[in-house]
Amino acid sequence: MMASYQDHAGGCGFDHHVRFPHRLVWAPMQPLIIDHDDALDFGLHAVIELDPKLAPLLDYAGRPRLRKQPPGFPGLVGIIISQQVSTASANSILARVKAHFGDITPAHFLDCGDETLKSLGLSSPKIRSLRATAYAVAHNHLPLHELHTYEAEEAIAALTSVKGIGPWTADIYLLFCLGHADAFPAGDLALQEAARMGFRMRARPDAGKLEKLARRWRPYRGVAAKLLWAYYGAMKAKREAKSS
Repeated sequence: MMASYQDHAGGCGFDHHVRFPHRLVWAPMQPLIIDHDDALDFGLHAVIELDPKLAPLLDYAGRPRLRKQPPGFPGLVGIIISQQVSTASANSILARVKAHFGDITPAHFLDCGDETLKSLGLSSPKIRSLRATAYAVAHNHLPLHELHTYEAEEAIAALTSVKGIGPWTADIYLLFCLGHADAFPAGDLALQEAARMGFRMRARPDAGKLEKLARRWRPYRGVAAKLLWAYYGAMKAKREAKSS
């Protein structure tokens, strides 16, 4: 099953016609980091200027939530746990991991036995991925503390060099833990479906087609992703309301 952040999508009643105060300014040579609401507002304004076809999606869905996650090893562990499981299951497993270990560190996964980790709800593939990640971080093969200085492609290459970390996990980490404005998980099913609905496409685009479509949103593809998730969530809520 392809990973998706669809269960986290949603807006908060934000009217894009009045959302952008004139005081929003960004240094042109400074990379945009989506770590607070003003930065998200700036990114929304910028990406809609690049592609006005996104404006109706914002009108419908409202302003996306920021949903910033902690950076570093704990944040990456949470994303790996969320791979290919429901949000409820991921939250339950992560809560058990936190209750057992307290602070989440690489040493916990390197020193703890398989049976203990399985008792927390982790599958064998997840255990292998978490151990490989813990080893890479502990031995500085994966410098998580430096990734915020990398270009998106460089950071993704560093993350995906670790066995068990794929492009989706890498993009989600960049977007939600580091606030990288140009990270874009084109393989996410909810993003693909949002693009199909929002742009009235005949079929849901695959990762390659969505990646091509997203080129027009550079260097704010991550902002567009947040908007597409919010749009997907609003459409899903509308369908569920009609069926209830």
